[in-house]
Amino acid sequence: QVQLVESGGGLVQAGGSLRLSCTASGRTFSSYAMGWFRPAPGKEREFVAAINWSGSSTHYADSVKGRFTISRDNAKNTGYLQMNSLKPEDTAVYYCALGNYCSGKYNYWGQGTPVTVSS
Repeated sequence: QVQLVESGGGLVQAGGSLRLSCTASGRTFSSYAMGWFRPAPGKEREFVAAINWSGSSTHYADSVKGRFTISRDNAKNTGYLQMNSLKPEDTAVYYCALGNYCSGKYNYWGQGTPVTVSS
């Protein structure tokens, strides 16, 4: 079983930056792709960004492309989401997950970390 713990959320003004972290227990972190998600109207969770197991491939939702960067450090069992040029519409609870990069299916989820962007 894999457990994920997110951190780094908080309150920031529009235009500011935050870096979210996602730390996994166990030794299987490097076997999985990692994704970040947030709730959206009409959806349980909206895709934000994903990175494959080695970090060699990433992709982003159009709404965050050019502003957010996903990365990972397998030696530390930790992934990151660097969020720059934040907008009020980025306000959400952000969840990290581990799963399959190609299928987009994620099996392990964290509890989420809240991000609030004030205007």
